[in-house]
Amino acid sequence: MTVAAPPPEVAEIVENALLGGRVRLRQPAKGYRAGMDAALLAAAVDCQSGQRVIEAGCGAGAVLMQIAARRPGVALTGLERDAAMADLARENARLNVADADILSGDVAAGFRALGLEPFDWAVSNPPFFDDPGALREPGRGKRGAWMADDGLSAWTGFLLKAVREGGRIVLIHRADRLPDLLSLLGEKAGSFAVRGVHPHADEPAKRVLVQATRTGKAPLRLLPPLVLHERGGAKHTPEAEAILRGEAGLGW
Repeated sequence: MTVAAPPPEVAEIVENALLGGRVRLRQPAKGYRAGMDAALLAAAVDCQSGQRVIEAGCGAGAVLMQIAARRPGVALTGLERDAAMADLARENARLNVADADILSGDVAAGFRALGLEPFDWAVSNPPFFDDPGALREPGRGKRGAWMADDGLSAWTGFLLKAVREGGRIVLIHRADRLPDLLSLLGEKAGSFAVRGVHPHADEPAKRVLVQATRTGKAPLRLLPPLVLHERGGAKHTPEAEAILRGEAGLGW
């Protein structure tokens, strides 16, 4: 007797509201889920109507959809290697009526493989680890978002090729990787601006937001920190809450 193989497991999808309800995002109920990092990255992209923005590793499109809500008239492109997540990003673009083109592909193949003209902005929240020995095996659905199989240099190299001269690159990453980010991006970019993101005012930064300009020559600027939480107070500081609700951005 032939026994039929069980059907493939379908991930449960939930819908969340972002930016005070201005964005609807469908994403997996378990595994990697967009949160504060995506909100901060979107808030740090100070693009203007008519400009073109590409995100490397767009996942379900959380960053792109928030940029679309914040910056009307911007043309968005996302690159994602996970087919299921790329499909979700396309679905979210339709759901939010966003001008976003979602491409299936791998950052490791390089920007030139896409056959596109350079963009005004290239943004990313790269996987936080590129050494499998640095952490225990990520949970199901999280490995692709947490582990940069080809190293951080593949991501910075993609972003550097993806922008025109004078174009901007914006990343959010672990604070302890700031020296690596500055070194890798500094090969072809400059005019750095860095903002630390602190859980509490009396704790070290755990994240950094970094902006670089392709062929920029201005001195590095270390900007005032963003503090996310107040001890014994509301869940978020007023500044962080305003960013999460879409009422404020992160200017450079």
